[in-house]
Amino acid sequence: MARLPRLFIPRQPQHVILRGNNRQAIFADDEDRRTFHDRLREAARAHGLAIHAYALMPNHLHLLATPADERSLPATLQSVGRHYVLYFNRRHQRTGTLWEGRYRATVIEAERYLLLCSRYIELNPVRTGLTDAPGNFLWSSYNHHVGVTVDSLVTDHALYWALGNTPFERQRSYAEAFAQPISAADLDALRTATQKGWLLGSPEYQARMTLAANRRISPLTRGRPRRTPASSS
Repeated sequence: MARLPRLFIPRQPQHVILRGNNRQAIFADDEDRRTFHDRLREAARAHGLAIHAYALMPNHLHLLATPADERSLPATLQSVGRHYVLYFNRRHQRTGTLWEGRYRATVIEAERYLLLCSRYIELNPVRTGLTDAPGNFLWSSYNHHVGVTVDSLVTDHALYWALGNTPFERQRSYAEAFAQPISAADLDALRTATQKGWLLGSPEYQARMTLAANRRISPLTRGRPRRTPASSS
């Protein structure tokens, strides 16, 4: 069976995961992360990819981004991936691939999942035991969102701006949301949709997006369709 093309819907955000081959490290130190961060910023600007949140983990990375067109996301990752692998192999005296094949991605309903997905990404270092607080991990967008730094990689989404009328209000509101745990149901839904590549959103959102998408947004129902009983006359 032919593989479906990447799901794309104009002006809709996507959650993206890119892993190291065989879960090997893709960053050895802060110099590697800084190089990748800068390359990603340049490639995203060149290809029209607005990055709203990110986390550069030891053996994988997360992005929350809105592509300007169907090529924005793949072109950005292809560009930064090629340049970074050459840099990484040369610096660490290695050869061969660095990435685990294709990246994983899903289109998400912004109103329901965008800020939740941003929290999910920025809490990844805490969930995996790298740190005890998201602000202590320097290679995510968390400190940008709470006003500790200004990150040139991040383009704030309109829903982040809607958190308050001033920067202080937005930053405080965003930080306060981290006191609430993400439910197991939301975690499972986000992870499953990203791995499978199907749209994540309410039934109403799915209905609206069906015609705008470049392919099916959900898997086909398994099995034969039910037969409708013949009506008696």
